[in-house]
Amino acid sequence: MNSFGSLFRVQIYGESHGAGVGIVVDGVPPGIPLNIDDFKEDLSKRKPGKIGTTKRTEEDLPILLSGVFNNFTTGAPINIFFQNNNINSRVYDDFKTHPRPGHSDFSAVQKFNSFNDMRGGGHFSGRLTLGLVAAGVIAKKILNKFDFVCEIESIGTLNKNDFKNKLDDYLKNTEKNGDSLGGILSLSIKNMSVGLGEPFFESVESKISSIVFSIPGIKGIEFGAGFEGTRVFGSQFNDIFVEKNGKTSSNNSGGINGGITNGNDIYLRVAVKPTSSIFKSQNTYNFEENKITPLKINGRHDVAFILRVPIVLENSVAIAIADLYLQSKKIQF
Repeated sequence: MNSFGSLFRVQIYGESHGAGVGIVVDGVPPGIPLNIDDFKEDLSKRKPGKIGTTKRTEEDLPILLSGVFNNFTTGAPINIFFQNNNINSRVYDDFKTHPRPGHSDFSAVQKFNSFNDMRGGGHFSGRLTLGLVAAGVIAKKILNKFDFVCEIESIGTLNKNDFKNKLDDYLKNTEKNGDSLGGILSLSIKNMSVGLGEPFFESVESKISSIVFSIPGIKGIEFGAGFEGTRVFGSQFNDIFVEKNGKTSSNNSGGINGGITNGNDIYLRVAVKPTSSIFKSQNTYNFEENKITPLKINGRHDVAFILRVPIVLENSVAIAIADLYLQSKKIQF
């Protein structure tokens, strides 16, 4: 399905080379100030233009089709639409029979009996993350007391401390070789309140993980100390309470206990895979010729699409937290 959430609910739609992409956001309280300018900063962070990003450029101007009147939310569903203008679909013609390794081409054709739109990746394209960013702008207005800080921790074999002196050359050389890079992102949510989330299926980790894995290219997630926490004793892992408000001396649990926020910063890290569409020739199965043949991909693709993912991760998590936040306001004990 293409929807997420309970009280703050989003439904994503569109294809990369269709008329456009967008998102419907339902459950937004009325009276929140909202206009086109509110989206510009976050949407600009997702745009290409840096070394290592795609040459495809779009205006990415949000068109508010419903749910906003006189620059305030009305309480009705908000439909946000983005037009597709700069498209080149010809290079995708052969991927139905000669699918790209690592991409959705093969699995999508099998699932949808070849009726899916292959152009630009269709409904599987990273372009649809525009809607997640836009919905996250609204979510963060609801969560205006929380601070979101997202950083790129590493790209390929480079750590963030090396970015200033080495990253540009690393990206250029990778592009020259026709290859791609992935990396790791971290996200902290500060000034968190206590008590968001429910045990088990509506836990904070469950909700966040669900929407994070909806972002194309995400292959792993960990909270707090994550996998490194398995290397220490419980006496070292446990977060000792030091203040009556629940402040702890460490944050190995990532701000979550029993699926519920404990008031400390939520902290998580995600793994972003290298871009699947690379320009290096690959020997892979050709379903039309029934044999392995070289596949040479053309078109416009990111060398390291992780460069554009931080705001997508930040705003996607904001959607999940906004849903939990509104649920907490409905519960009376």
